[in-house]
Amino acid sequence: MRYEELTIEGRNAVLEAFRSGRTIDRLFVLKGCQDGPINSILREARKRDTVISYVPRERLDHMSETGKHQGVIAYAAAYEYAQVEDILQAAREKGEDPFLILLDNIEDPHNLGAIIRTANLAGAHGVIIPKRRAAGLTATVAKASAGALNYTPVAKVTNLGTTIDELKKQGIWFVCADMDGTVMYDVNLKGPIGLVIGNEGEGVSRLIREKCDYQVSVPMKGDIDSLNASVAAGVLAYEIVRQRRG
Repeated sequence: MRYEELTIEGRNAVLEAFRSGRTIDRLFVLKGCQDGPINSILREARKRDTVISYVPRERLDHMSETGKHQGVIAYAAAYEYAQVEDILQAAREKGEDPFLILLDNIEDPHNLGAIIRTANLAGAHGVIIPKRRAAGLTATVAKASAGALNYTPVAKVTNLGTTIDELKKQGIWFVCADMDGTVMYDVNLKGPIGLVIGNEGEGVSRLIREKCDYQVSVPMKGDIDSLNASVAAGVLAYEIVRQRRG
């Protein structure tokens, strides 16, 4: 397994990373800088729909590991992203109904890694994450997945809602975690399914929740009001496993 350094600094290094096809999760550029080399980098980033953040020099200095960022720092993915079609193909090859886990803005890399690990162990065919306001496949995520990233494909999409709409046309139905939803034991979770898990603080966003066919909850008897996102994903994923065995 490879957990290489993923911060790329300096104009030539970043431009070369883009041109070589390296997957760049996020680009940080010195605010107000518009010279030729920076514009070349920005052109490459926009071609690939990379998330670009314009930040003050102090932020770049703080992020820099070399002290030679030249006004640009890129975060590269530790692993290559899959396509959504790759995930569906994996299900077809196994002769199984698709089982997908979709993450609505999970920002904690440890949670993302833990969910990928759970996805692998529960037999999910892949994980889908959005491009913006969410953790990418960093080295921290790779470590937290305990090797699962070597086996479980992760697709990164521009718009999670649009992806859900497209997958619905292929016969997949969607269920999201919601504290006010129907208790999971009372919902039929068999067949081609996408399980949607929301952000650590706000849960599944309203737009995504409205696209789901069901909202389901995990029964809780304690004194606090919610589970950690990765724990909720694990509990719901294994209820899907249990029902598929039945």
